[in-house]
This record gives sequence, C-alpha cells and structure tokens, in this order.
Amino acid sequence: MHVLLVEDDALLGDGVSTGLEAHGFTVAWVTRAAEADRALASCHFDVVVLDLGLPDEDGLVLLRRWRRRRRDEPVLVLTARDRVAHRVDGLDAGADDYLVKPFDLNELVARLRALLRRAQGRAAPWIEYGRLRFDPGQQRVWLDQQPVSLARRERALLQALLQSRGRLLTVDELTDRVYGWTGGVESNALAVHIHNLRRKLGENLIETVRGEGYRLGSPP
Repeated sequence: MHVLLVEDDALLGDGVSTGLEAHGFTVAWVTRAAEADRALASCHFDVVVLDLGLPDEDGLVLLRRWRRRRRDEPVLVLTARDRVAHRVDGLDAGADDYLVKPFDLNELVARLRALLRRAQGRAAPWIEYGRLRFDPGQQRVWLDQQPVSLARRERALLQALLQSRGRLLTVDELTDRVYGWTGGVESNALAVHIHNLRRKLGENLIETVRGEGYRLGSPP
C-alpha cells in the first residue's frame, strides 16, 4: 500500500513513517500542504494520512479543496483535535476516518487497511486471484494453500498489481509503489522483482506491455 503521510512534526512523522514501512507499507512523507498537493498531482497513492495543524494551511481547508477537485483518495485525519465537534468537522470535510493523537501504531495500521478494503469493495481481509491468496495484514502469500516466501519488495509489487487488477501500471507508478521516494533505485531492480514473482507464482501472472508497463495477467 502506497501511503502519503502529511505531518509537520519531525519526530512523529519519522516514527509513523518507519512504523508503517515495518508493516509493509510504502510511505511518502511531506510536511506542508503545498508539498501534499504536488505529491498527489505527480503520483498515485492508495491512502492519505493527514495532520490538520500544518504550517502553511489548515488541514481541513486542504481536505475540502481536494474533495472539490474530485480527489477521491481515502483520507485518515490524524490530529490532536479531540473534541466531538472536531471529529464531526473532519468527517464532514471529506475524511474517511479520524484518529486522535496520541495513538497506537497498530490501530493506525488496522484502520488504513480497513480504508483500503472499503475503497476496493472488499469485505475479506485478504485478496484472492485464482489459486493465489494474499493477506496484506499478515504480509503472507499462499499458492494452492501452500505458503510462498516473498521478499518485502516482491510483496509490495504483488499487492500493487492485485489492487490495480486489470489496469496498466507504468514502470514509474510501480517503482513509486514499491520503493516510494527513496531514490537511487537501480534501473533493473523492478524487472528483477517481476522475474522472481513469475518464477514463484506463475509465468503468466504479470503481463508485459512493451513500452508502456505491466498489468496483472492470467490467474494462477
């Protein structure tokens, strides 16, 4: 899952980003509303974690603008504003969920996964594709009910393809979802992960569209 984290507190932002990555998320962390606008305009994100007390613009104003512009990414508001009226304002502004600081990281992770399930119209916590089952919560994969060992980047790539079932993803899109904004990614790294997934889960699982990108192929 590719997460945009909008949080100006350096200590909290670093902690949340590190914690989410440890749970298998790919995180892009920005500290200002203007940076969040640019990030959404240039990259696909599965969900946004939004602080309201940003230095250049109130988070609710930012959220309302996103919704007016028909931006439909699920948004979880993460804030110290803990009154009922604050929560009502956040939800009415277009937030999909609201979590008050201080919070437990495991609860944040569970809420983000629930948001993604709802956005994809799934009730089950896992994704099934033919004989393949992937559980984002446990970060585990089964083929024919037998566990398959995948590296972290391979799991991130598989999840991106399963979540975009049938849609073509460019190399840049997949690189963002697998590596985030870390930079310094070797040019053949994505191809290596795709080769490994095909070897472990079936040659036809990932379809190459030459000059354009990749998409999910035939179910195993």
